Amino acid sequence: MKKIFTSVAITLLGLYAAFAQNKISNREGTRQIHLDFHTSELIENIGSEFSKVQFQEALKTAKVNSINIFSKGHHGWSYYETKVGKKHPHLNFDLLKEQIEACHEIGVRAQAYYTIGWSAKDAREHPEWIIKDKNGKEIWFGSGLDDDIRKGEKLYPFYSWATLSPEGGYLELILAEVEELAKNYDLDGFWFDIVPFQYPNYSELGMKDLKANGVDINDAKAVERHHIKKMKVFLDKTREIVKKYRPDASIFYNWTTHFSIPQSLDYQLEQYNTKLDLEDLPTTWDGYDLFPLRAKYYGNLDMDYVAMSGKFHTAWGEFGGFKHKDAIWYEAASMVAFGANVNFGDQLHPSGKMDMGTYQNIGYAFDYVEKIEDYGIGADHEATVGMWFANKKEFDEGLTRMLLENQINFVMASNRKDWSGIEVVILSGGVELGPTDVKRLQNFLDNGGKLLVMGKSALDKKNKKFHFDLGVKYKGEAAYDVDYTIVGDKISKNLVRSPFLNYEPSFRVETEKGTEVLAHLREPFFNRRINSYSSHQNTPYQSKNAEHPAVTKKGNIVFIASDLSKGYFELGARVHRDLFSNSLSLLRTSPMVEVDLPSAGRINLLHQPDDKRYVLHLLYASPHQRGQAQVIEDIVPLYDVPVSIDLNKQIKKIYAVPSMKPVAFEKSGTNYSFNVEKLEGHTGIVFEY
Repeated sequence: MKKIFTSVAITLLGLYAAFAQNKISNREGTRQIHLDFHTSELIENIGSEFSKVQFQEALKTAKVNSINIFSKGHHGWSYYETKVGKKHPHLNFDLLKEQIEACHEIGVRAQAYYTIGWSAKDAREHPEWIIKDKNGKEIWFGSGLDDDIRKGEKLYPFYSWATLSPEGGYLELILAEVEELAKNYDLDGFWFDIVPFQYPNYSELGMKDLKANGVDINDAKAVERHHIKKMKVFLDKTREIVKKYRPDASIFYNWTTHFSIPQSLDYQLEQYNTKLDLEDLPTTWDGYDLFPLRAKYYGNLDMDYVAMSGKFHTAWGEFGGFKHKDAIWYEAASMVAFGANVNFGDQLHPSGKMDMGTYQNIGYAFDYVEKIEDYGIGADHEATVGMWFANKKEFDEGLTRMLLENQINFVMASNRKDWSGIEVVILSGGVELGPTDVKRLQNFLDNGGKLLVMGKSALDKKNKKFHFDLGVKYKGEAAYDVDYTIVGDKISKNLVRSPFLNYEPSFRVETEKGTEVLAHLREPFFNRRINSYSSHQNTPYQSKNAEHPAVTKKGNIVFIASDLSKGYFELGARVHRDLFSNSLSLLRTSPMVEVDLPSAGRINLLHQPDDKRYVLHLLYASPHQRGQAQVIEDIVPLYDVPVSIDLNKQIKKIYAVPSMKPVAFEKSGTNYSFNVEKLEGHTGIVFEY
């Protein structure tokens, strides 16, 4: 009997050990996959080649610890046993259940993907659920579609996606399906896609609702507010259902974190998530410099955030499209360098068989992520330069590029609570300050802070006076279509001393007593018009300086009269970037980090107070524009990269990750200087204190 008991005990201990090893963590996954499965009813034998073993082998090959799998996709079909919706007509088993079990057996988190805004079957069966604009036109997503072709041949599911609003009968369907999933499936989270925050609904259903609630349909802002109110009902109810059955489940609503959807930011809709996924595809969306900007913004919100890209070359869900594994590796390293969990998108073949080439490529990157993730993900961003978020693409991204390309490390000041480490705040020309913002910035100035102001960012809404003492008075808009900047000695580094062109003119200010002029403006002889022109493009400049300046300084404020960030975003003239960095250098007298890299080099400093360490991440790869895509191809090594860092700490140890090799350095007070012997794509330098 004792022998039998011992044998049983050993077996139970073995099972427990196996369970403990594969226990599903409540933490956000560090190495994630977003597995699309938008599959048409025209394709038969759905999932016929699905194998739990092969599915697991793919995930293990790529070292995946979290995956978003499909419960319902854009074609409107479900991939589980549903009594509310409709399972894909050519799927004869519960694919979702099989995938969840396969994940949990190997310790991988499994979140259910569920589409909201695009569901072709639901649009086809209930055209009254489709959102219409104020002119009565249906909102569709797609290109090259003619209304007559689309409606005449009823090709709803195959050419584009109609956009549906989660209200009325459609909301009832969504809630019933979400409850079915949360109640019946062992899910670790929900990933809701395409939530149409930006599309107020003027359909017959929507108009009836607006009138019933006394909303003036000609008041666009009132309509928008009512629309967001309805979206919040959807958010509240789905969240309530998930938490009822799955209290530890993660929840994310896509389109709450896209800067291109202003309603999400204006109404702070990101608060409905338990974590923040930053969906992107830098090759063909907005390039490689948008993610750092989003990481700086969302890194202040005290939530896990996940950087999302794809294995694809041109578009999400692209079958047979591949990035090179080096590009995936570089993107993954960048995600960790900016404090984010890592997610790469794939699309499952209709057969249900995982593409092993994809998971070998992702595994190449995730193997590296596993080595460095403890030195980046979830850490705090640290910098002495603060950027003010304008929520205007050309201004925000233009300023971000000028900072990144000069390796000027920065944090997002506008939504950051603690400014104690910030020396300079930058206001791009697109910033519009509210009363609370003005008060906070004035208090910052009063306590020794510094401002770099560009364009009209410090001007009141009536265009009469500046919020702060810039040392200039506003005199009016530019009198000419272009103008030219001619710099003085203090900001002349790397710049020509000849007048250089501002493609958009600077507005006019009058200098007050005690204000230093750092750069002058030259105006053209005349505006270029059809009957007044000279040469090919722009009228040449006059020989004398204009009465109004280009760049001034008074006390702790440098003012630049032109919108350099917008101009740099649109045209990328290096003279404008150098003018910006030279002007900033007059204020940034105590840089925390200085690194000498080519303009494609990127840096980011993270702080991990619980571990008593800082980590400086250095990145270098140069995307090439090839057709519509930005391609990272050559990971070129750099040698002996000089670094200087002042952390105001007594550092005990400096070493590189992932090599863990010690770094030789020279010390002067709290400043440490050294050379990075070799930078090949990415390295992290750890400073333990």
